[in-house]
Amino acid sequence: MPKTVTLYLSLGFTGICWGLTTPLTRLAVETGHQPLGLIFWQLVIIIAMSGAYILVTDRSLLSFSRNHISLFLGVTFLGTLFPDYLLYTSAAHLPAGIMAILIAMVPMFSLPFALMLGFEKPSLTRLLGASFGAGAVVLLIGPDTSLPDNTKLIYVFIALGAAALYASEGNFLTWKGSSRLTAVQILFGSSVTGLVLVTPAAIWTGEFVDLTAPWGTAEWALLGTSFFHGISYGGYFALVARAGPVFTSQVAYLVTGSGVLWSMTLLGERYSGWLWTSLALMLVGIMLIRPRKISHAL
Repeated sequence: MPKTVTLYLSLGFTGICWGLTTPLTRLAVETGHQPLGLIFWQLVIIIAMSGAYILVTDRSLLSFSRNHISLFLGVTFLGTLFPDYLLYTSAAHLPAGIMAILIAMVPMFSLPFALMLGFEKPSLTRLLGASFGAGAVVLLIGPDTSLPDNTKLIYVFIALGAAALYASEGNFLTWKGSSRLTAVQILFGSSVTGLVLVTPAAIWTGEFVDLTAPWGTAEWALLGTSFFHGISYGGYFALVARAGPVFTSQVAYLVTGSGVLWSMTLLGERYSGWLWTSLALMLVGIMLIRPRKISHAL
């Protein structure tokens, strides 16, 4: 299979899995669970998944050097702790479909970051692709799909802050490099780092989530969103290394499209007919951004 086709298939699978976390996140916060407690269990589950994979493939991969700490810290803060906290906070106040829409702003932040850092060259085609994505977002937040009330506007900006952090993470990985670690190793190491940092914070703030009590919809949703976060994060790291941060950031469009559809299916949310036009614009935006030449693979 051509490498370009493989990249697009990987992008699609990662986006669909990531999109599923949108309605699951909404279900997880509906009963009052707080962000730090949810992040704690999310990291625990991701560590179990990635750690088991490493143990099965090669136990020696569990050893890390001090040079990896800065990489893990960058990924932890830019890709997990800060953005996930903002997303969980805004998800408690916004419809899941709107949350999925706001994730599409990731490439809008990623492109100027990459240009400033010299990772990507100016391209009319890429700018046009980003414009199609922006147009899709405009259609989705039109009059018939707007916020429940104006008091929720602050949470839109909070969610946009998360999108900016995700965009920064992709460019950080390109700048820092993988330090000869695989995507799963980066996922495991950054998750362990994040767990060390978030555990005392969750306990001190009283946001720790006790899963020993009888499970309801929120707890099962937490398990599901953690599982699919692990899959999507691993795919995201691998794509950044192989295709660059701007191409990988287009996963946001798939996250948006699948997130809206998953929200309609699982939560019964309904939107205007403009949705289908916006989805078409998203697909055009993705196709207008080609992966850069593949220099290496994880």
